[in-house]
Amino acid sequence: MLLLIGSFLFLLIIGTPVAVSMAVASLAYLVVYGVAPDIIAAQRMIAGVESFPLIAVPFFILAGNLMNIAGVTGRIYRFALALVGWMKGGLAQVNIIGSVVFSGMSGTALADAAGIGTIEIKAMKDHGYPVEAAVGVTAASATLGPIFPPSLPFVIYGMMANASIGALFMAGIVPGVVMTILMMLTVYIFAKRKGWGSDTPFELKQLMGASLEVLIVLAFPVAIYLMILAGLSVNISVLIGLAVLVALDWYFDFSAVMALMTPVLLIGGMTMGWFTPTEAAVAAVMWSLFLGLVRYRTMTVRTLAKASFDTIETTASVLFIVTAASIFAWLLTVSQAAQLFSDFMFSLTDNWWTFLIIVNILLLVVGAFLDTIAAISILVPILMPVAARYGIDPVHLGVIITLNLMIGLLTPPVGMVLFVLSRISKLSVEKTTLAILPWMIPLFIALGLITFIPAITMWLPTQLGLIR
Repeated sequence: MLLLIGSFLFLLIIGTPVAVSMAVASLAYLVVYGVAPDIIAAQRMIAGVESFPLIAVPFFILAGNLMNIAGVTGRIYRFALALVGWMKGGLAQVNIIGSVVFSGMSGTALADAAGIGTIEIKAMKDHGYPVEAAVGVTAASATLGPIFPPSLPFVIYGMMANASIGALFMAGIVPGVVMTILMMLTVYIFAKRKGWGSDTPFELKQLMGASLEVLIVLAFPVAIYLMILAGLSVNISVLIGLAVLVALDWYFDFSAVMALMTPVLLIGGMTMGWFTPTEAAVAAVMWSLFLGLVRYRTMTVRTLAKASFDTIETTASVLFIVTAASIFAWLLTVSQAAQLFSDFMFSLTDNWWTFLIIVNILLLVVGAFLDTIAAISILVPILMPVAARYGIDPVHLGVIITLNLMIGLLTPPVGMVLFVLSRISKLSVEKTTLAILPWMIPLFIALGLITFIPAITMWLPTQLGLIR
């Protein structure tokens, strides 16, 4: 075990890519100790990506890319501006609400930061906000991407932990709402202290228009339910509802009704059993294509090709990490690392609170050095058996792990969101890090609440019958 982990850490320190480090360390372990024939390495690596849930990965990535090129981000921004731009610290509040909406489409923090984050930072700078404030609130709100469904890290975690991806998706909704409220309160406090005013005049017409869009979206599932009660089939009810919605949107040209419908369709489809979470990824792509090609007509062959190539590149890097991590995790199991870690933890404490405090500290440190997918692939096989001994539900653990690793994306030396925002804002990495620090406070408060009050995570999937 020391050879396996030691060689992996050594390769990371000298700058070897994470996936290569795991693969080389695993092969070295096999060669030195001969615990299995060499062909096992290839078999385990192939088995690691031979999984139906992983099909969701390229499709969710493609859906996020398509939403970016379809002009949806601009419409989301205008919708959020009409809804909360009149508040104190208006554009900072817009930043958060925009990320909430976009998180229902992208599933990754990086897509949020690079997509709608680019628009938000520029708008805040143009309205006289310090660039540090723009970067900080954008970084904090980007963490919502993988918490609200759909979520790419939840897909990877669900596969590694053999947990229900549908339950994980539902489990992220209430924590996401808690995080949103805490971030908006933080903006309000900063606005009071620094004298930030509103960025658009309060206009009842604009506010009513934005509120009407929200009500239309919320009314959609209610209308479907009423049609089903009236005796129509589910499929006919949904088709009628969508036809009416599209007609209204085409006539009134709403800012974001169709974009807001994305999470409603995905969550509703999974809840009602129309499709699995994996198939929901395909549905997200089809909806994105409809918006870009039919409704908004903003997609071209060139932009479609770019989105496809970006998806291929990102998917290849993600699956390469999963492939290498599969054999690394298998060798950790063979070497009894999970059992040793479990025994060690129980020798320290038999209290689940103390265990989760240690896990949070471990994940925050690991998240600062490892890519999210790699960290999940390596740590889940070790943490899962230990968490089971403490009676911690895999779904609860999944949300804790994901939020910790999202915070890791904002911290040096490897935080990808940190580097993306540094490039967008043209600040140095050091200044970007300092700008983000105050906005970590609501994230850590949310992490504490989600960690030690399991009901925040477990209530919704339990009510929906996804967890017993």
